[in-house]
Amino acid sequence: MREHELTVYIIDDDPSVRDSLSLMLGIAGYRTATFADAETFLAAWQAHWTGCVVTDLRLPGASGTELQAALRKRGSVLPVIVITAHGDVPSARTAFRAEAVDFLEKPFDDAQLRAGIESAFAQEEDRLAGEKARRADAARLERLTPREREVLQHAARGMHAKEIAAALGISPRTVEVHKTRIMDKLGVRNVAELVRVALAASGR
Repeated sequence: MREHELTVYIIDDDPSVRDSLSLMLGIAGYRTATFADAETFLAAWQAHWTGCVVTDLRLPGASGTELQAALRKRGSVLPVIVITAHGDVPSARTAFRAEAVDFLEKPFDDAQLRAGIESAFAQEEDRLAGEKARRADAARLERLTPREREVLQHAARGMHAKEIAAALGISPRTVEVHKTRIMDKLGVRNVAELVRVALAASGR
C-alpha cells in the first residue's frame, strides 16, 4: 500500500493504445488518466498532481519531448516515460537529457512499462517524503522566538558560541541557553542535527 495516491497520466493520440494501456495498468492496480495530446494534458495539468507521465513521442501538436520541456518550464517535476514506434538515438538522447525515466520502443512488454512506472513512482515517493519532512521542519521552526531564530541562523553558518555572542551582542552563556532551548523545541540531540533542520527548512 503506497502512502501517496499516484496516477499514471497516459498521453497518446491513438485511442486503442490509450485504452489498452489504461486497461492493462488498471488491472495491475494503477490509477490512470488518459489524454489525446500534449495540449489537452497541459490545459488540465495541476501543480499538485503526483505520479508519472507516459507519453508517446510523436503527437499531433507538441511532441513528447516538447511536453517534457513545457512541464519543466511550469515547475513540474512529474517523472516522464517516453514511448514510441519511431525510436532513434537523437530522440532518446533528447528525452534522457530532459530527465526521462525511461524510453520504450513499441511494441514493448507490459513488464517493461510497469518497471518504468515503478521507478518513476519510487522517485515521486522520495520527493514527496522529502517535502513532507521539510514541511515538518518548517513547522517546528515556527515554535522558535525571533532571538532563537537568529541564534539558529548563525549556528547554521558554522559559527561558534563566542562568534554568535559577538554578532548578537549577548554573552556566550546566553547563546548556549538559546541553543539548548532551540534543540528542545526542535527535538534534536546535537548541533549537527540542528544545522540539518535549519538547512532542510530553507531548502538548501
